[in-house]
Amino acid sequence: MRRRIVIVTAVHAPSAHFLSDAYKSLCEQELPAGWEWHWLIQEDGTTDQVAPHVPDDARITFEQGRPGGPGVARTIAMAHADGEYVKVLDADDQLAPGALARDLAALEADRTIGWATSRVLDLMPDGSTVGFPDDPANGPVERREVLDYWASHDYRAQVHPATLFVRRELLMALGCWMALPASEDTGLLLALNSTSRGWFSSEVGLLYRKWEGQVTGQTAHVDTAERAARMAVVEARARALERFGWRYPVSAD
Repeated sequence: MRRRIVIVTAVHAPSAHFLSDAYKSLCEQELPAGWEWHWLIQEDGTTDQVAPHVPDDARITFEQGRPGGPGVARTIAMAHADGEYVKVLDADDQLAPGALARDLAALEADRTIGWATSRVLDLMPDGSTVGFPDDPANGPVERREVLDYWASHDYRAQVHPATLFVRRELLMALGCWMALPASEDTGLLLALNSTSRGWFSSEVGLLYRKWEGQVTGQTAHVDTAERAARMAVVEARARALERFGWRYPVSAD
């Protein structure tokens, strides 16, 4: 029996034309013998503008639903998640060569690690790339490490939630993505860091596209009052999980 990695992508009409690049990067991934991927593409809405961009591939499941933002779209897509691991891939991003295999190897090698992230390069409109200067060292990420950095660096984590690779059962236990208009992926990342050890790969795992229409570039995303509210909820959840003492794996101290 083949084992499966589930790729979860939320998409809306403005970003649908990027799906072909995401698909190409996924098809170029090489997995160990006995492994395969299943790509769940969930439209955040019910338009007729996304389906024409969905590749014709039996390994892809495309669904639609009423709009609620990317966190809602990814969470509802989990109804079709039929693998041990879940990998996030935003519609406008691209996996770097070897990303899936490196994430998988890290979690398969150590059962105490619940999730993995990797180095990101921003993909600029002119095709150039820009890196992040404060990447952590390659290797394990201990509990609270991301949370403490985020809280002391103006709510910016040193690892990128768009690169997340996570055990499906752990993702489900934490309620998947937060019910926020943005930062829902950061909220999940910090909840994971409060409850479990992670892994960071210093090799590039993702090209994060910068473009005019992306959600994080819109005025509402940087509204001061909303941002403060989002960060407050994100931190409160992470700190509460820490205080309650629930850990993955459950048998760990």
